[in-house]
Amino acid sequence: MLLFWNYFVLSFSALLPLINPLGSALIFLGLVGAAPIPVYHSLARRIAINTILFLAVIDLVGSTLLHFFGISLPIVQVSGGLVIAAIAWSMLNQQGLDPSPEKMQAAAQVQADNLAGTLQQKTFYPFTFPITAGPGTIVVMLTLSAHTPQRPISDNLIAHAGLLLAILVLSLTVYFSYAYAPRIAQRISPSTVHGILRVIAFIMLCIGVQIAWNGLVPMLASVLHPR
Repeated sequence: MLLFWNYFVLSFSALLPLINPLGSALIFLGLVGAAPIPVYHSLARRIAINTILFLAVIDLVGSTLLHFFGISLPIVQVSGGLVIAAIAWSMLNQQGLDPSPEKMQAAAQVQADNLAGTLQQKTFYPFTFPITAGPGTIVVMLTLSAHTPQRPISDNLIAHAGLLLAILVLSLTVYFSYAYAPRIAQRISPSTVHGILRVIAFIMLCIGVQIAWNGLVPMLASVLHPR
């Protein structure tokens, strides 16, 4: 059980700053606009389900893809950690309330396309990807999936179960944040949201540095103490 909860906490803390339900809900609110509350609830439900399926598929095939391309775990950790740290640094230094540059770019692209099509047709793209789970989230999922113990098989299943629970909890948070986005925007002042995003960005920066360090240590050891 300790392994299960360790992977749950690790996965939840690593994915939360990237998915950022509160910040993403603000973007979602701007894209949907003055739609009836039942529409928000329906969209939020479908986006939450899509997020679960999307991240679960990445978890299941992530290690297989790394093995197919011959990419080692330390390389994934260093690369993923640097990407996360770069995104977090941008979040710390940007002036707006947007949780990440990639999400702002996605939102701008949607507006540039004049929101063609119906809202229901947008539940996966762009509401699920990349507004909710962007490229940074994929990098973290690949890192977490590759970092699960491979032997014994029971430990592997327990670790993936902890990761899946984190996905479920985060998706539930996404549902409530999106479904009640209009109320959230009315009750939370912009300055408060701005402060929350800054704290999340700092935690995200620390997580990125830690992930990169975990991959760098075995790489340095192989160079300094070759077999």
